[in-house]
Amino acid sequence: MKKGMLLLSLLISCFSAFCQENLSERQQIETTIQHYFDGWATGDTTKVGKAMHASCHLKNYRDGKFINYSRNQYLSLFRPHPRPKNLTTRIVTIDVTDNMGSAKVEISTEKDLFTDYFNLMKTNEGWLIADKVSTRKSHRVFDVNAIQLEKETIVEGLKRPWSMAFISEEEALISEKEGDLVLLNLVTKERKNLQGFPTDLEDSLGSFGDNTGKFEVLLDPDFKNNNYLYLSYAAKSAKGRTTKIVRAVLKNGFLSQIKVLFVAEPFTSERVHYGGGMAFGSEGKLYFTIGERLFNEKDEPVLPIAQNKEDKRGKIYRINPDGTIPNDNPTFGENAIAGLYAMGIRAAQGITLNPTTNQLWFSEHGTHQGDEINVLKAGANYGWPMKTTGKYRFAEFDPKPIAGNVYTDPVWSWSQTVAPTGLHFYAGSEFAAWNQNLLVGGLAKGSLWRLVIEGETVKSAEELFVNDRLRIRKVIQSPLGKLYLLSDEVNGKLIRVKNAG
Repeated sequence: MKKGMLLLSLLISCFSAFCQENLSERQQIETTIQHYFDGWATGDTTKVGKAMHASCHLKNYRDGKFINYSRNQYLSLFRPHPRPKNLTTRIVTIDVTDNMGSAKVEISTEKDLFTDYFNLMKTNEGWLIADKVSTRKSHRVFDVNAIQLEKETIVEGLKRPWSMAFISEEEALISEKEGDLVLLNLVTKERKNLQGFPTDLEDSLGSFGDNTGKFEVLLDPDFKNNNYLYLSYAAKSAKGRTTKIVRAVLKNGFLSQIKVLFVAEPFTSERVHYGGGMAFGSEGKLYFTIGERLFNEKDEPVLPIAQNKEDKRGKIYRINPDGTIPNDNPTFGENAIAGLYAMGIRAAQGITLNPTTNQLWFSEHGTHQGDEINVLKAGANYGWPMKTTGKYRFAEFDPKPIAGNVYTDPVWSWSQTVAPTGLHFYAGSEFAAWNQNLLVGGLAKGSLWRLVIEGETVKSAEELFVNDRLRIRKVIQSPLGKLYLLSDEVNGKLIRVKNAG
């Protein structure tokens, strides 16, 4: 019996080591920290202990006393309990040198914010927490109505900015739909146009309603080590234009080693509804949206584009960062487009990860109304153009039912046109009452929305800055949690949103 248990233990250790070898160092550390988070949240000492080396000590200084716990003493403090509803966890920073590393994390409860600093080391069992120091700070009691919103323009003169990716707290990449891929220093305001963007870019004509140009810029989760970034843009050929997804290496202000990951053929003459939103899932896969490309429903074929599993348009895809297809993708049957994850999409631009639930949420443009927020589900069909919460541009449009189809309803839709774009789940202390709220930018009349989320239900929606509207293309937070907006204007702005209260 003892020999059997020993063999089982060795097999588990080998399997764990094998799994970690197939992940980047950063992803391995994130997995270890997630074990700690999960155990902390429910009092599961097995999960907490799995993240910690046997020699680990945990220290803090409270009420004038220095406290030092051994691993066993620390684990003895835990008792099993349900996960608190208001609990959120966040990895703030990770730094790696060879087989040593450090991380800063936050655990926020209803009453307190715990900030932990981990020293980590890589052993034969993978990455483990070797030491921890922590502090606890009580939340201030916030009244949502007492928040005083204030805008501060950081830079302007951007050419219809579309996306933003923070390299650090001081440096960020901004893609201009009608301009360049810009490296911006937020402190000095210095801008540098990056060289080497793919030459098949189709520029916008600059007219209202022309969606052509550069779209998303997204950093690889392991960007600090591999320098990979991902770009979506309108590509041109002799046959027209379409959405293209590529990966590049960024070094010394130049893009190189361009690798094409996806081309949303066919190339067509339309200059609308490219999609182009991108996000990484918690498992390290790349998700991206491809629009249907039609402006009016009268141009739909008998089998509508977004309902045709053999047509690349009107879909959401999931691929590995190198462009290969994950083995666990949903199956859509024979002749389905490789990488297909969900269908029935009209013009989805924004997609983001909820780091608390690891679910992806995306925004969707309707026609006359019909703007939606959806939770992404594997294999789901979101219905366009068979059904919509709005109205069709072509009033006589009457699609024939498709036998066997099941459609997924949105979790939220607006009664007015919003034209939702980039969206983001807020996490931070400046607007503590907004934690886990979904912030959504909109183009129609210019708007910024705050949606209160409970599970997969939107409990309420509030429009912000109703007396100071701008067309908002992107909502994003910096590594330290500062809240920023990109305005969709010829004289586009990067705006910091502050709490003057």
